[in-house]
Amino acid sequence: MLLDEPRRWQQGYELSKATGLKSGMLYPLLIRLSDQGLLDSQWREPARPGLPPQHLYRLTPGGIALAREVTAESSAVFGKARDPRSGKFATAFGSDRS
Repeated sequence: MLLDEPRRWQQGYELSKATGLKSGMLYPLLIRLSDQGLLDSQWREPARPGLPPQHLYRLTPGGIALAREVTAESSAVFGKARDPRSGKFATAFGSDRS
């Protein structure tokens, strides 16, 4: 999902729904990736008063390069799996664009 639109800011909630990862697994991963310089993160004020701020994430240029490299390697080793929801061939980081 991150590699599908690498420069678009995405909410952790979106990423959780797309990956099926629970917050206790997802957020520590996002923090580690951000600490390693692979993800940018920012807080965005809510659109309406009374809602909490949103924590958003997107791949850095280094994160994009690594994701593409890992995706290519995993496709070569494990082949491609078809996403049952979209019918597209999927990899660990998102849809395969090749």
